[in-house]
Amino acid sequence: MLLASARRPRLADVYAEVEQVRGDSLRADRRIAYLIRHAKTCEIDPGVVCPDDGPEFTALQLQVRAALTMKPRKEPELARDSGRRPMCDGCS
Repeated sequence: MLLASARRPRLADVYAEVEQVRGDSLRADRRIAYLIRHAKTCEIDPGVVCPDDGPEFTALQLQVRAALTMKPRKEPELARDSGRRPMCDGCS
């Protein structure tokens, strides 16, 4: 996920915008905004960076922002705790 946010920074920003507006997180224990900040500060080499500066990406960004102005189809289920959840009843 760190490499993905470093390689596609505009797309990661769109994910963060959705997370902020909808109030739901990428994972129960981690927000995408944190991962973006971490990717910028941990000095990883992302390899190929995709600038996402074409008209297709701008159109996608506008569609996402338009969708965010509408009422969500379902309420987001926010994390009730910040720890890992067991995979099954017998796991710890």
